Amino acid sequence: MHRIFIVEDDQRIADSLARQLGNWGYEVTCAENFQNILEEFAAWNPSLVLLDITLPFYNGYYWCTKIREISKAPILFLSSASDNLNIVMAMNMGGDDFIAKPFDMQVLTAKIQALLRRAYDFGGQTGFLEHRGAILNTGDATLLWQGKRIELTKNEYKILQMLLENKGKTVSRDALMTRLWETDSYVDENTLTVNITRLRKKLEQEGLSDFITTKKGMGYLVE
Repeated sequence: MHRIFIVEDDQRIADSLARQLGNWGYEVTCAENFQNILEEFAAWNPSLVLLDITLPFYNGYYWCTKIREISKAPILFLSSASDNLNIVMAMNMGGDDFIAKPFDMQVLTAKIQALLRRAYDFGGQTGFLEHRGAILNTGDATLLWQGKRIELTKNEYKILQMLLENKGKTVSRDALMTRLWETDSYVDENTLTVNITRLRKKLEQEGLSDFITTKKGMGYLVE
């Protein structure tokens, strides 16, 4: 069950939001100490934050930046100050969406559902690793380079993923073989060499020459 943290100093609005979102099946809590929002956030560990801009002591922009220092949880700003400057400021401070007061509860709920779906339903399935403009999509195991999608074999993908995860560091042959087969059994040194050679050739054919560097007697790296 997703947990929602409401940071709203108008008690009437906060209580109404908590009641209606609770009816939708969410676990909800409202901020109580507006001097210590970050502490309450950490204690509740919510899936999403509804954050007003105008608050006692520190405004919503301040708390948004503080939350962003420790969490990637979606932040949806609520505010009657819905001019373009405030909307842009909210996004620049780390907010994910903005809704103006007074708002329609169905629209707010739809925005919350979309943010939660985007953050968590697909969060573990797609990610990106980048180097020299080449982007490795960990969701579909392809490499995007200059607008072209380069298909990789399973072994090529695993090798490239590990090298990019350790960009600037030498990855040993043993570590690569462990990643490929997830065990030290049935390891074939020649197979790794063949896979590295094929991957390099494929990258060079697409214009990514010298993408993988060999450190003799140590392993491989991208830098």
